[in-house]
Amino acid sequence: MSPSETPRVRAPEPPFENARALIYGAAQGIGRAVALEFARRGADVAVADIKLDGARETAGLIEALGGRAAAIACDVTSRESVHAAAAEAARALGEIDIAMNNVGAITNGNPEDLPIEEWRRIIDLNLYSVIYSNEVFIPQMLRRGRGHIVNTASFAGLYPYAANRMPYVAAKAAVIALSESMALYMQPQGVRVSCLCPGPVMTNVMESMRTFGENVAFRGPGAQYRLATAEQAAVTLADGMRDGRIVIPTDEKVWDAVRRHAASPDAFIQEKIEAFARGDLGKPTV
Repeated sequence: MSPSETPRVRAPEPPFENARALIYGAAQGIGRAVALEFARRGADVAVADIKLDGARETAGLIEALGGRAAAIACDVTSRESVHAAAAEAARALGEIDIAMNNVGAITNGNPEDLPIEEWRRIIDLNLYSVIYSNEVFIPQMLRRGRGHIVNTASFAGLYPYAANRMPYVAAKAAVIALSESMALYMQPQGVRVSCLCPGPVMTNVMESMRTFGENVAFRGPGAQYRLATAEQAAVTLADGMRDGRIVIPTDEKVWDAVRRHAASPDAFIQEKIEAFARGDLGKPTV
């Protein structure tokens, strides 16, 4: 058999059935939808969030489906709190099979108006939360030779458009690169890695967005995308995990933009500059 005829080895289906999952940031939005989807597929779910009331609501919804759940208070900007939440989840449900790092926050502003403290806050929430969780689960899962780590990134980390959200862009691009390298290292050792990359999704993340400066244009990924629901994003993620995917976007059309950007970053950026100058802010179709 020639190398070109070598069959593709399909990754085994993740054990949603009877698995124990911990989701950081599941009190609302995509995190809550994913928690419910995992539960529908047979997983027990620990819901960790700084909003404990919301975490309890999510856990209650899981229990109403007949599932097993635990609600845990957690501040993901604190290494100690992330570690404590992991330990509490294990006490409540047993050894964690799926760890999802889903917390995210956005700030809106032109770079000259953003204080360094806001850069630090956004990077702590979007990147260091992943690092703190990985500090717990990478060694655990490598010792067992199994498990699945899921990190949430964004279209904004895949190609340039979100010029009004540069701290978020920097953090989410880092999460994508980190996830890919984690997969490269860990999957041969039996531990799987997926990176959920949401495009336009209906969540309430904008409610907590801080804005710096005046008349800041909010730039989107493009009108070619339709606004998806959190529930649709959750199904896309779970199906992608089942199929052994590493980078899982909520809309496959994103790869067209990624390919155009890769072919000529200069031309792609110039095209975006011209589109913004025409007043095309790349807002998705509703």
